[in-house]
Amino acid sequence: MPSAVEGYVRENEARLLNELLDLLRIPSVSTLPEHKGDVARAAQFVADRLGRAGLENVQVIPTARHPLVYAEWLHAPGKPTVLCYGHYDVQPPDPLELWNSPPFDPSIRDGNIYARGACDDKGQMYMHVKAVEALRAVNEGKLPVNLKFLIEGEEEIGGESVAHYVASQKEKLKADVALVSDTELFSDGVPTLCIGLRGLLYAEIEASGPARDLHSGMYGGAAPNAVYGLIELLAKAKDADGHIRIPGLYDDVAAPEQAEIESWKRLPFSEEEFLRHEVGSTQLTGEPEQSVLARIWARPTFEVHGIAGGFTGAGAKTVIPAKATAKVSMRLVPKQDPRRVVAALDKWVQENRPKGIQTQVRILSAGPAISVNPNHPAIQVAAKAFAEMLGKPTVFIRAGGSIPIVGDFATHLGIPTVLMGFGLPDDGLHSPNEKFRISNYYQGIATIAHFLEQYGRQ
Repeated sequence: MPSAVEGYVRENEARLLNELLDLLRIPSVSTLPEHKGDVARAAQFVADRLGRAGLENVQVIPTARHPLVYAEWLHAPGKPTVLCYGHYDVQPPDPLELWNSPPFDPSIRDGNIYARGACDDKGQMYMHVKAVEALRAVNEGKLPVNLKFLIEGEEEIGGESVAHYVASQKEKLKADVALVSDTELFSDGVPTLCIGLRGLLYAEIEASGPARDLHSGMYGGAAPNAVYGLIELLAKAKDADGHIRIPGLYDDVAAPEQAEIESWKRLPFSEEEFLRHEVGSTQLTGEPEQSVLARIWARPTFEVHGIAGGFTGAGAKTVIPAKATAKVSMRLVPKQDPRRVVAALDKWVQENRPKGIQTQVRILSAGPAISVNPNHPAIQVAAKAFAEMLGKPTVFIRAGGSIPIVGDFATHLGIPTVLMGFGLPDDGLHSPNEKFRISNYYQGIATIAHFLEQYGRQ
């Protein structure tokens, strides 16, 4: 028999969906200065909806960049306190020409919402708000646990403001466990808890050649080319099999325990399906001696995200570029110290720059990998509640991505994080045509409510 919360969700489906669509229409792109006002508008939207859901002491907290939103409900004496986290900022939608519908004009097709932020993380963050609304509606305004909400607007640009806030507000944010929905189901219908996240080092590498752009006819063959020099440098970072060539990088990498490797083998994973439907390429790359899951969950990476420099407009301009910049990232795994990796990267760049090229490394963000104890009582309750709602055993996985706030919660608040996400592997996070299945949105609301009910009975 469906629970009271499930009944409430079913009766209010249209309104719950329309509210999310309104939030998705706000182009809260945190990295672009021209959207600063939109980011602030999204923060206010979230604050308003938290208040309507029955949360108290709702605050929009200014920061050096984009606002934080805080709210609480603390009327369950003797019950645990759950800190709900999410983010309302989104990635830029580029390239726009690859979208089948405008990224900030949500489109519903085949049971999915297509919009930037649909899954990452507006749709999933909003499930928490609506779970609170549903629980209060069916329980005469009461909740089974104490709740605190902390929603940020800088996750997609490193989360610097929220990191400072957590470190300085330990008493205000004190809780027993954090709850984050910014991950995905391992496969459709399989309840999934993430117990490991890779860390992230994000940097810009700038190459400088001549003092100014030069005429290639007059100086070509003698003057250093900043773009070509940068390409030469980046090409040395990995060998043809994907092994990173930065000395010392692998020194602290800890291999997964054999029991964890064996559990991965039991997951419903198909390398062919992964290649065809998720990657969409002709062949997978990376360390051939490692399994695909190990490559994306348990191994460090070096990726180039973009290169800028020289002339890229229409037509021709025969210029030798004076400067070029590459945006690069390295995913880190447990035991790797971001400070040591930064030092290794900087040393490697200086020692491998081509003749006539000067370099500068700028670190934009750096955070460690995180692991969560699957035997923690809150994780066990979440696994049981998840399994009850989806009708299948919960699986434990790692994730290749990074959620820096999980590390901040562990370091400053001393609490673990339940990573309970409802996205799907093909939702296209950070890509054109990002989507979120509508049924997963509704199911997420009910499942989060069920977890809070079960956790309150401990």
